[in-house]
Amino acid sequence: MKRRTFLQATAAGAFTFFFSSPGRTAPVEPTRPGAYPEDFNAFLKISADGRVGCFVGKAELGQGAMTVLAMLVAEELELDPAQVEMLLGDTDLCPWDLPTGGSLTMWQTAPVLRGAAAEVRAVLLGMASKALKVPVADLAMKDGAIWVKAAPERRTSFGELVKGRKMERHLGKVKPKPLSECTLIGRRVPRKDALAKITGAAKYAGDLCLPGTLHACVLRPPAHGQVLVTADTAAAERVPGVRIVREGTFLAVLHAQPDTARKALALVKGTFEGTEPDVDDVRIFQYLVDKAAPGQRVVISRGDLAAGEKRAATVVEGEYRNAYESHATLEPHTCVAKWEEGRMTLWASTQAPFLLREEVATALKLGQDKVRIITQFVGGGFGGKLAGPGSVEAARIARQIPGVPIQVSWNREEDLFLDAYRPAAVVKIRSGLDAGHGAITFWDSIVAGVSQGEAEFLYDIQANRYQAPAVPNLHPLKVGAWRAPNAHTNAFARESQLDALAAKAGVDPVTLRHRLANDPRLLRLLDLAVETFGWDPAPGPTGRGIGLACGAWRQGLVVALAQVVVDKTTGKVKVERFLEAVDVGLVVNPDGARQQVEGAITMCIGQALSEEIRFKGGRILDKNFDTYVLPRFSAIPRIQVVFADTNTATTQGIGEPPVVPVAAALANAVFDATGARVTHVPFTPERVLEALKLVSTKPQDSVAPVPSSISPKVSPSKP
Repeated sequence: MKRRTFLQATAAGAFTFFFSSPGRTAPVEPTRPGAYPEDFNAFLKISADGRVGCFVGKAELGQGAMTVLAMLVAEELELDPAQVEMLLGDTDLCPWDLPTGGSLTMWQTAPVLRGAAAEVRAVLLGMASKALKVPVADLAMKDGAIWVKAAPERRTSFGELVKGRKMERHLGKVKPKPLSECTLIGRRVPRKDALAKITGAAKYAGDLCLPGTLHACVLRPPAHGQVLVTADTAAAERVPGVRIVREGTFLAVLHAQPDTARKALALVKGTFEGTEPDVDDVRIFQYLVDKAAPGQRVVISRGDLAAGEKRAATVVEGEYRNAYESHATLEPHTCVAKWEEGRMTLWASTQAPFLLREEVATALKLGQDKVRIITQFVGGGFGGKLAGPGSVEAARIARQIPGVPIQVSWNREEDLFLDAYRPAAVVKIRSGLDAGHGAITFWDSIVAGVSQGEAEFLYDIQANRYQAPAVPNLHPLKVGAWRAPNAHTNAFARESQLDALAAKAGVDPVTLRHRLANDPRLLRLLDLAVETFGWDPAPGPTGRGIGLACGAWRQGLVVALAQVVVDKTTGKVKVERFLEAVDVGLVVNPDGARQQVEGAITMCIGQALSEEIRFKGGRILDKNFDTYVLPRFSAIPRIQVVFADTNTATTQGIGEPPVVPVAAALANAVFDATGARVTHVPFTPERVLEALKLVSTKPQDSVAPVPSSISPKVSPSKP
């Protein structure tokens, strides 16, 4: 089925396949927002010719959702996944669902969908039993056909049984097939979207060419904190075909050709007023610490911290920072909106179609039943498309020009300027070693900029405290979810601090974590990673440039190993090899899961080494990928992914866990290569050179006594 083809219920209950077109709205039973429907008909429909349609409120972001969900349905119905026709993210046709983010597709949606398919299987077998007059146990099912095992000529089909009608019989919760009987789960299956994307046939929101479309370019302020006061549009209006839409401080220039609209926008003379934040990308860290201080609260507290500090013979202090970073999706925010017959339809690039429906309805003061979201292929999200500001802009304009499709497509400068960034943050940690340098006696951490997010990891540290701020409007720039929110910040600080402690104690990083880990899954994963990498750990720095870090997201666990080479003249870090050992329970589609992990590592190499939003006041200084540097092909190392063997039938999402330990593993590898501790993400060549200058010449001192804003420092414990 082509991307915008879908099953639509007709008044007679049959299903017809057709291409969606502007203004066409499907009459469907409403689903209750905030809960998955209990009726399997909301997810699965069988047409008169036996084709199986699957309807899910998720989005295909490139992560392979449509393939893995089709696999689960196909597993239960004994089909090839190619026989399951997927429709994702249409709020009129699909049941309500949570956003596509936080690994929720496999964590929450997949079990519900598989349960629905299991019930459909049982219902179909029951219908066939009645039609063929034999017990269900005597029947076999494959490729949409059901037959009598002893007499294969006695058969029926899904289409003959259902006849395109809604299946009225329900059996309640039916257990899915046991893993021992599964033939698809765990197998390599071709991606359902592969051919369309390879050939360029895949349609994104920016590819839509609805008749009569006007392209809208919005007048932006030069800085955050400013708003439009006056606008001289006379020169723009003299351009043939240009239309101007203004609503309060919002002004857009429209034309049938996007380039002409953009050129006409440049002719508008606007004046802006407002107050920019008095901070920049250098001063932001002290700004966050000062502003967060009054609102710090204890989130985690275990054991007697004071007693643990008294037991410490050595105290190691570290301060770890990360800059603001953009989602930098290759496809900027894009949407086509059309207002017709009292209803708003949007073809949107979104991770959250049902949240976007609510967002648009609220902005336009409409009921949610008056808004329809049709999700296209999405060119990356990573948390940046959970909200839909560009879609709301398109809807506001379309409301003023009924019957005309309006496309809003941000350019790269807008996308970087208007993004909800990964939060900048500062994490300060004080921790102590006992006299034998064999045990951590206390751990005290305080963060400014992010929240708890996986801060309580699977390590057994008896005296442990974690403080995070509860301060509204802490950040001067807009921030939002960025792939495993908060977890990568906390993991970077935690795993870097552990590495510093291991070096000071004279033990290797694996041995220290074996002493601390209290989860058998993590211990097995550590051994799997080390064995697969072929690493013989030793106390650092060894000069080999190998670093280790562990991470988690919900129930998913990851152990990362990185090998780097550092040019001590330029400060450039070259990643030569990267391995992740991953435990996310049952892996349904090994190819898709491996691709997710490889993509996460690639993305986070950029996050760790080069990506940073530079700003002055409210002005974003990075306007394109010439200065906001994504990792190039030449920066990508040999990547190896290994999945833990598990006996569980439970699967966790894999989009989030692999990003968590990447930066920490790379930082620890830099230390192992050079003895320099980089503590500021991204660790650019300039920051690496700064850290190299501070490396102590004393061979016994593996942690340089430098200011905490640059590197961990060692101080004697108070008596």
